[in-house]
Amino acid sequence: MNIQIINRSHHPLPEYATEQSAGVDLRANIDAPIELRPLERRLIPTGLFIALPPGYEAQVRPRSGLAIKHGITVLNAPGTIDADYRGEVCIILVNLSNESFTIADGERIAQMVIARHEQATWEQVEVLSETERGTGGFGHSGIK
Repeated sequence: MNIQIINRSHHPLPEYATEQSAGVDLRANIDAPIELRPLERRLIPTGLFIALPPGYEAQVRPRSGLAIKHGITVLNAPGTIDADYRGEVCIILVNLSNESFTIADGERIAQMVIARHEQATWEQVEVLSETERGTGGFGHSGIK
């Protein structure tokens, strides 16, 4: 699949780390380091602009290393970039740790996965079909 991309950053294009990687790392494109204090959230630019084909979205997800080591995550994970969006790809990061974290220019801050999607046609009904689960919600399956 080919995806059109404009790279206004001073970093290389995103690339897959391994042959079977699902996502590409996105890098911060900033003029100066950004200190992210505990519980602070910031919009971090990447300098990338993309044009996805119809029927696809780009999902922005946290990087597991930043999450486990520093408590840094994507606030609206997964963030969705729609096929008709042409603005800069920016990442909403939040610091869930008790310590400040400094984001450096070029730091890999999130990952992006390209995924197919469907648009639903809603059919209003009065009753839904029965299932074994029924209306069982959060924790319905028990502890074991």
